[in-house]
Amino acid sequence: MTPPTSIRGLWCATLTPLASDGAIDHARMAAHVRYLFAQGVAGVAPFGTTGEGTSFSIAERRAGIDALLAAGIPASRMAVATGAAAFADAVALTRHAIQAGCGRCLVLPPFFYKNLTDDAVHRYFASLIDAVGDARLSLYLYHIPQFSGVAIAPEVVARLASEYPKIIAGVKDSGGDFSNTKALLAHAPQLSILVGHEPHLPQLLKAGGAGTICGLANTFPSLVARLLKPEVTAADEARIAALLDVVFKFPFLPAFKAIRAAQTDDAGWCAVRPPLTAMDERTGETLLDALDRAGFGLARELAQ
Repeated sequence: MTPPTSIRGLWCATLTPLASDGAIDHARMAAHVRYLFAQGVAGVAPFGTTGEGTSFSIAERRAGIDALLAAGIPASRMAVATGAAAFADAVALTRHAIQAGCGRCLVLPPFFYKNLTDDAVHRYFASLIDAVGDARLSLYLYHIPQFSGVAIAPEVVARLASEYPKIIAGVKDSGGDFSNTKALLAHAPQLSILVGHEPHLPQLLKAGGAGTICGLANTFPSLVARLLKPEVTAADEARIAALLDVVFKFPFLPAFKAIRAAQTDDAGWCAVRPPLTAMDERTGETLLDALDRAGFGLARELAQ
């Protein structure tokens, strides 16, 4: 396996489409990834937050990665989310990803027990790296405390990067607090610092950051891509802010899936795994109407 390059530019936290029986629809997922690549997305991160990763079993997640690879999706364009509530599960998922050729792994902190100390978070990741025991691992720490309930402090990132300089590759900062992102850049400037909150992209790039792994790229990749251009304008930034202002008035993951369903004229995209609930038809129409009024003129033409 060729050592993976650092993640830069526009990567997508990929949605996971479901079949009518609730299983992962592997064919539709591969088709969606190919669509993203055709829209200029550099790579994908399957089974993260936007991909409902923690709602799937280890076997399902491993099979999902194997199916993408079998469908011709290059391992070099994937960063597999391998975080899990159980330490042994995170180790198993990370080992599988590496053995499948996907050295880039995006890993959550332990997320059930709260109020963990920085030392406990450090010990978790250090123990994970040691247990996986594979120099091919390229680990991206996943900071999303509003979901995980556990932060990965910049000091912890710097400590891990110092101890495992060939393993720790970057951080996905999805906390939405740019002061934390700036602290990451200051504490570990050698790492690939990425954001999940799209409006922060212009600031991030000016400060020396690497790019994004974001959910909005599933549905509006060209709008996100504009934020990475040197000639990004205030109008581009305002447009993303207006879009998110509409979408985040609804449960974000069912909303993304409802938008994708409208873009593809495929209602099957609306399905989500428990404990999430799919948008009902009336709420979906309210969302699409709100997007239309905000100037996003949904939806099928945006899928072309």
